[in-house]
Amino acid sequence: MSSSSTPLTPDHSFSVGTTLPGTAGRTGVIDTPHGRIHTPAFVPVGTKATVKTVLPESVAALGAQSVLANAYHLYLQPGPEIIDEAGGLGAFMNWSGPTYTDSGGFQVMSLGAGFKKVISMDVTGEQDDDITANGRERLSAVDDDGVTFKSHLDGSAHRFTPEVSMQIQHQLGADIIFAFDELTTLMNTRTYQENSLERTRLWAIRCLAEHNRLSRERAHRPQQSLWGVIQGAQYEDLRRKAARDLVALSDKDQAEGGKGFGGYGIGGALTKDDLGTIVGWVNQELPENTAKHLLGISEPDDIFTAIENGADTFDCVSPTRVARNGAIYSLDGRYNITNARYRRDFRSLDPEIDNYTSQYSRAYLHHLFKAKEGLAATLATLHNVSFIVTLVDRARQAIEDGNYIEYRDEFLGRYYAGRAAD
Repeated sequence: MSSSSTPLTPDHSFSVGTTLPGTAGRTGVIDTPHGRIHTPAFVPVGTKATVKTVLPESVAALGAQSVLANAYHLYLQPGPEIIDEAGGLGAFMNWSGPTYTDSGGFQVMSLGAGFKKVISMDVTGEQDDDITANGRERLSAVDDDGVTFKSHLDGSAHRFTPEVSMQIQHQLGADIIFAFDELTTLMNTRTYQENSLERTRLWAIRCLAEHNRLSRERAHRPQQSLWGVIQGAQYEDLRRKAARDLVALSDKDQAEGGKGFGGYGIGGALTKDDLGTIVGWVNQELPENTAKHLLGISEPDDIFTAIENGADTFDCVSPTRVARNGAIYSLDGRYNITNARYRRDFRSLDPEIDNYTSQYSRAYLHHLFKAKEGLAATLATLHNVSFIVTLVDRARQAIEDGNYIEYRDEFLGRYYAGRAAD
């Protein structure tokens, strides 16, 4: 039997723990070459192989179990070959735990629509497949084979295909990687959504084939788990079809000696109000013993909604992004430390949360932001990441202890009461 046809070990890295009665929520464990992830788990975003402004060791000390980096950004700088030479993403950034990389699909869509970091999921107005942000240049073009795009750094031309995305992510060496997909917006027409879904399905076939080839070729490296990405925007039939199609592809691939998908990412356009519904649709179509990752969520109530509808892990840039602008999470809601009322407030950022930043006062953080000191963003980021990690850790423990509903209601009731909001 040739090496190209040697069967690979199917990826069954997830085990279910305690289920949450009356919901799709559960605890579990994802096993990776670099350690275990106890779920539900929040995955901090380290886009360019760093959680902005903080040391990797500090992120680990706060209790984060894994980090997610971005294939698009690391492809452009410093280049995947350099990270491969370093021994992979974890070794490159001095992070000993599990790592994720996304496929670059989000950046391709946001570059195409000119929205850059933030994409409006507002469904008001007429649908338009050629929509771009006001005054923005379209930097990418999608076809059935892949995507051609311009670098946001220097305008140079590049080409991503499913095969290229897999090659980049294998060089980056993350434990969990995602299939290359096309992310649409809620402004795209139903016809475009249907065509895009089929394009993503065909790309998933190519991703599986290239992932299997590279897994054999790079057998000297720790084995990576490829997760399929489910799109379909706000349409129930498309979301369910996407999930069923990817499961069928995975089963077929494994039957033919491939690794199949080790889990599934739930991505794409959705509104806050539909988040739980869409995750629920998808989860009903996916195998129970498979891990699901929700790609990019925002506020604490979204986290609870995601957990209850079957998401096992989720990433979000919000805790770190808002921290750099002075927004601080607390049990009594989010507040802005730059407001004048905190100038002489010598309490810690949240007196009931014990983390590294507890030794610093609100007055000190207020001063650092006003003085434009870099330490301001560092301390605020450490606090916010700790806050969300702790929130999810306590939710996981509450599922195990059988008091999740009480924990959720108490937390959300207090957080959104608005006592600390500015």
